[in-house]
Formats: sequence, structure tokens, C-alpha cells
Amino acid sequence: MANAAAAKKHVEDLPIIYKPIEWSENRERLIREYAQEHYGFSETTIIPRAVVVHWTATETFEATYDYFYNEEFTSGIDAGTLNVASHFVVDRDGTIYRLTPETALNRHAIGYNWCAIGIENVGGVNGEQDLTAAQLLSNIHLIQYLHEKYPTIKYVFGHYQQNEARASGLYIEKVPDYYAEKIDPGKIFMRLLRENLSRYGLKFF
Repeated sequence: MANAAAAKKHVEDLPIIYKPIEWSENRERLIREYAQEHYGFSETTIIPRAVVVHWTATETFEATYDYFYNEEFTSGIDAGTLNVASHFVVDRDGTIYRLTPETALNRHAIGYNWCAIGIENVGGVNGEQDLTAAQLLSNIHLIQYLHEKYPTIKYVFGHYQQNEARASGLYIEKVPDYYAEKIDPGKIFMRLLRENLSRYGLKFF
């Protein structure tokens, strides 16, 4: 994967395709219920303080979009609760899709949904660290854009760094033993993000 340090882009011109997932009063109700249970307050929006980077463990954007689209889980232990979703998905060719408003409270990172914007990257099937150079560039530009738009954003971390990120003081979780081990988006991808973005005052783990 190429180092992207020399890449330049005016972030105000960053191409983002808005492809919204299902959104209704029902999703907002589910968001409030999730926030109340897990964070102790009933909100549908966030003040962004961190960016959490993920991979999808799927091969295509379409599969990811379809998985995120519905407002609630329809089966399993989470049936009837807010479905997982992320604010952005970056496809293999670097195309950036925005699925929800940037300040929506989405379910993508336990303990941090109340304050974090999520970026999913298509890839990582079977845990393979295969995210592309195009995705790296798009993540760099997208995080620059978000940092400029929301000066409250101070932290960037990979989903697998959820424990280390507790040092930020941002972690909140009211449900005992609610936790899932993660490996995404891989150490290589996060090292390259850190090398290219630390100069902007963002904190990494």
C-alpha cells in the first residue's frame, strides 16, 4: 500500500455520494432507545469527538449497504433494536458514500457511538488486511474534511483499538459485559493513517 503523504486535495471539494439508508421516525425512536440504554440519555444526534475506522468484512459496497439499510435487526438476540450502520462507506476504488447525516447517532462502535463518526471500508474478508491504496487516500481526505468541519474531533482510532481508546475519556457503556472483540481495519491501515494525519493534531492510539 502506497504512502499517501504527498497527496493534496482541497477537502471542500471532496466528492461524497449521498446514498441514504432507511430513515424514519421509527429509526429515530430506535436510536433514542439505544442511547438511553447504553449511554443514559435519549439523543439522536452527536457532537463528533472521534472518528472510528472499520472494515466491512464483505466483498462489495452493495452487500454492506444492504446490511446497513434496515432500521432494526429482524432476527437474533438483537431483534427489534437499532440496526448497525456507519456514517460513511469507502469502496475498494476509493469512492466515498455517506449513508446518514454526519451528526446522526449510529450503532458502529460499542462505547463510542454517542460521540464518534464511523467510516467503513469495503474489505477485510476473513481478517485479511487487504484495504487498498485508493481507500487509504479517501480515508485521509475524508478525515481531514471531518476534522476541519468539526474542530471537536480530536481522536482517530481503529475499531480494534477500542480498549486503548478508553484513555480518551470518551468511553461510556451502561450495559454490563456488553463488548465484542474486533480486529478491523488492521494495524497496517491504521499505521498509514497515523503517518499521514498526525501532523494535523489528531491523536492516535
